[in-house]
Amino acid sequence: MNNFSEVQGRKWKGEGTTQNLESISIGRCYDYIRVVNPAVGEKNCSELWEAFINAFINKDPCNILPQDFELFFKLSLHPIPADKSLFWENNQLLVNSFSDRARRYMTLGDTLFGFFGDFLNWCGKENSTGLDYESCPTAAECENNAVDAFWRMASMTYAQHSSGVVHVLLNGSAEGGAYPVRGFFADYEIPYLQRDKISQIVIWVVDDIEGPNIDSCGYNTVQILEDRLKALGYDVTCTDNYEPVMFLLCLDNPDHSKCTLSSFPVLCSHRSLPSGTSITSSSFRINFAIYKTLRLHSIPLYQLCFLDHHSGREACWILCSKMFNFEKWFAVRSTATSSDF
Repeated sequence: MNNFSEVQGRKWKGEGTTQNLESISIGRCYDYIRVVNPAVGEKNCSELWEAFINAFINKDPCNILPQDFELFFKLSLHPIPADKSLFWENNQLLVNSFSDRARRYMTLGDTLFGFFGDFLNWCGKENSTGLDYESCPTAAECENNAVDAFWRMASMTYAQHSSGVVHVLLNGSAEGGAYPVRGFFADYEIPYLQRDKISQIVIWVVDDIEGPNIDSCGYNTVQILEDRLKALGYDVTCTDNYEPVMFLLCLDNPDHSKCTLSSFPVLCSHRSLPSGTSITSSSFRINFAIYKTLRLHSIPLYQLCFLDHHSGREACWILCSKMFNFEKWFAVRSTATSSDF
């Protein structure tokens, strides 16, 4: 007797192929080469689609291997800038915001091949050239499904072409630890890093804004990761709650106690503040926000706005981070607006 899912036309427990997959994928390809990263040069987006879909259609959806996507990755491959690789676990949305579509860093999802398939789902049917829009196998149902096979190959390719200073952003609040000892980073990225092309691995462990603080540098699973990388011969550094990422979290949580100015070390000298103004004054409400990026030099700037409850006027300053060796405020404006900077 057929089970309920089969009666409903669902063979598998997972979601079916994303509707309009072909249009979305080809559109993303053109978006990438025309808008997001035109430096990659010309790519035949229709050819990429054919190489992608031929990797898994007309095959057993539980017997798709990473090498089945080899042609797709060969056609979509492009250079990953040195010092720009950013690996991650358990914090994809935060990482996407931080990388800013390859403007700050180039994550796997910021490459053409990652951008092509990010947040999409797909599978085929055995002995059929069509896609299964009703259901697709989950990893629990079969390990060698089309989506996981694709991302394994993507991870291996991304790791192989990373160079210079490599960055890793981990979630210190993740249940089970920041570094899964079995996962894509552990199994399909670390083993494929090219030791002779990498000068340093920088680890950032950032807690969720509400916590909890489960993992940190030199502790628990992060210690396991540090030991593994050092044993492989890498120069490794680790920082907890890396300030630029914390600033980004505070954009969505401006009133959280972790987002008051006093929660952060003073990043720059404030000798140019107006006379009588105190950045710790209780008469000011601090609104912390990452303001913009100085594109010419790729230097993040931060805007601090203070509302004087006595005068009702707002004053804004552009703040620089000590990580870029600046020693003073960029600008001081009263009643400033974003258009002024």
